[in-house]
Amino acid sequence: MAQHDYSEHQQRIISKYYNQLDTIMLQKLQELIGELYLADTDAKRNRLWQRVRKAMLNLKLPDELIEHIMAKKDVETLARNLQDWLRQSSQKG
Repeated sequence: MAQHDYSEHQQRIISKYYNQLDTIMLQKLQELIGELYLADTDAKRNRLWQRVRKAMLNLKLPDELIEHIMAKKDVETLARNLQDWLRQSSQKG
């Protein structure tokens, strides 16, 4: 893989992105929940659930929890868990 020479400005942007990754993923999950509620085909729902899985993996949630949510594929269960994750995130910050 090629090594990149980023300017200081670019390095700060990249660093800020990774420092805010949890917040970004929580926002993404909020958006995905809304899209899941509106999804009108099984194919679209399946694609959205795969994006949900990726977001949960990026949040470094326990594998058991991710698998439980993915096995149920219940939007309300995901939404309740997201409320807890948002609450925990706000208490950290």
